[in-house]
Amino acid sequence: MSKVHIIDHPLIQHKLSFIRNVETGPKDFRELVEEVATLLAYEVTRDMPLEEVTIQTPLAPARCKVISGKKVGVIPILRAGLGMTSGILKLIPTAKVGHIGVYRDPETLKPVEYYCKLPPDVAERDLILIDPMLATGGSAVAGIGFIKQRGGRNIKLMCLIAAPEGIAAVQAAHPDVDIYVAAVDERLNSHGYIVPGLGDAGDRLFGTK
Repeated sequence: MSKVHIIDHPLIQHKLSFIRNVETGPKDFRELVEEVATLLAYEVTRDMPLEEVTIQTPLAPARCKVISGKKVGVIPILRAGLGMTSGILKLIPTAKVGHIGVYRDPETLKPVEYYCKLPPDVAERDLILIDPMLATGGSAVAGIGFIKQRGGRNIKLMCLIAAPEGIAAVQAAHPDVDIYVAAVDERLNSHGYIVPGLGDAGDRLFGTK
């Protein structure tokens, strides 16, 4: 069974309170989402392997540790996942970026794929799938499936907020994928939105309705 990592760092929780606030406008919302994504990325990458190298300081040689040649792929689920992408790339600027386009049918609440473009060497990369809201879990389950169909195996899911229903769906469909979230909320409402949540992340990021 996949693990759920709730990242309760004080800075993340502080910023998340402003992200949730209905009074926070698109500019501040985008900046806060990017900042929280950067902070979450510290935890998502915690188990990256290291190797020792020798470097020359201004005074003497020193044995130091560097990341051991790991290739990383960042894959946002469109469109809301775009808001978290730049925050991760600040830490891992050499990561390649793929994109998965999935929308939720408003009647059935089921995911519908309309786009999928991944790095050609996806099978060789540690992959971070990002979507701010893990609600019903449909988009995340579908996105992970698309990645696996194209050869991706080492996948982690990063979200801002999750509902218990979404976590259960991902764990049932993809028990090998760990989930990293800033908060797990109470439930879904009848429209499939997380309560209390933060509303529609895509609309709040881009100022749409």
